[in-house]
Amino acid sequence: MDRETRMFAESHFRGLRGCLPGRVFPTPDHVDFIEKPDSFSYADFFKGYLLPNVPCVFSSAFTEGWGSRRHWVTPSGKPDFDYLLQNYGDVVVPVANCGVQEYNSNPKEYMPLRDYISYWKEFIQQDYSSSRGCLYLKDWHLCRDSCAEGVFTLPTYFSSDWLNEYWDYLDVDDYRFIYMGPAGTWSPFHADIFRSFSWSVNICGRKKWFFFPPGQEETLRDCHGSLPYDVTAFTLLDSRQHCSPPLEVTQEAGEMVFVPSGWHHQVHNLSGVVLGPRGACSRLAVDIGSQPWLPLAAVIQGEEDTISINHNWVNGCNLANMWHFLQQELRAVQREVSEWKDTMPDWHHHCQVIMKSCSGINFEEFYHFLKVIAERRLLLLATETGPGEGEGNEGTGLGPQQAAFDISRIAEVLASVVAHPDFEKLDTSVFSPQPEDLLQQLEELVAATASL
Repeated sequence: MDRETRMFAESHFRGLRGCLPGRVFPTPDHVDFIEKPDSFSYADFFKGYLLPNVPCVFSSAFTEGWGSRRHWVTPSGKPDFDYLLQNYGDVVVPVANCGVQEYNSNPKEYMPLRDYISYWKEFIQQDYSSSRGCLYLKDWHLCRDSCAEGVFTLPTYFSSDWLNEYWDYLDVDDYRFIYMGPAGTWSPFHADIFRSFSWSVNICGRKKWFFFPPGQEETLRDCHGSLPYDVTAFTLLDSRQHCSPPLEVTQEAGEMVFVPSGWHHQVHNLSGVVLGPRGACSRLAVDIGSQPWLPLAAVIQGEEDTISINHNWVNGCNLANMWHFLQQELRAVQREVSEWKDTMPDWHHHCQVIMKSCSGINFEEFYHFLKVIAERRLLLLATETGPGEGEGNEGTGLGPQQAAFDISRIAEVLASVVAHPDFEKLDTSVFSPQPEDLLQQLEELVAATASL
């Protein structure tokens, strides 16, 4: 990050102070397609897409050097099952059954990759059907389970990735995933974990994306307040009349989709010709015209198989979104167990425990997350040897200007955390440093680096 981009970003966030969180955003009329890597800088992405929180699609030129695109795919563009079996056949992977609804997701089982590929081959031979259902390999942590060296190169645009930096530091988890499956596999309607950003690259095959900007999903809730499982279902036609049509994108092999924070979406693996409501073929299609958008079954022709690499990530640009989401999650837990508030000892503590079991994080771990990232940025600034844009250093990849920006964003969110009534109820006596002391240190540094 250069100084001008940092100043632009800090001005952007000053302008947002006082804005109500959770506000509804209009649906854009198109998704930008970024064609050439040489003419698109980190600053271009940061200002044009990350800060305004809108999607874009990068051309296959951005990923043409990836090892997975060379080795995981046959010359005809199909998954190279032999290569995958030879290199990863014994790895146990999670597999979801797309034909079975479990709440608003699908049940999962675990099996060696070789067993899944055996199923996949049979599925293709049986004209894309199976008595076992439509199985989708989802959320395979390749970087955690096996050596992923040479599989892909993290794009500079996504290198400020606190989520994976933090979990790599703990050495217990990550949010880097491989998805594989035949045509017809899909991911139900959802927003990404912790309201993170995500990026997704098709190694082979094609995907159809349905995007809804933050707030638009509220018009799709049923009488119980639940979000739909499948936004393409005919049963939702009446509901969709009160909702802006989704932004639709067809992603080709090699292309990279940036998914903004808090955007609900649904994704289908497909191939062949995609027909819009007027029967027109489209390569990167966006159709949000006045006519109702059609259920997916009405617009797909052809079969193909898809592999993708996906990351979830958080940084200073969507940190406030993550904090807002966590507050919503705690309120939801508190509502569910409110009847025991007066009779349950340590009710507030139990709410935090429940929240972590349901969401994967609670207020205590969120503070630890902020502390770890803050301390790493403080260390970077103390060395005064940060590199320029695109070079690696201490996990940031973007130098001292990025570190200074990160600290300013942590300080603003941490101030809200420390003042939150439920955080005040935590036993922070064993925290080191104490939250108030860390906040003071960060705020002093923000003032000191204003002219950096």
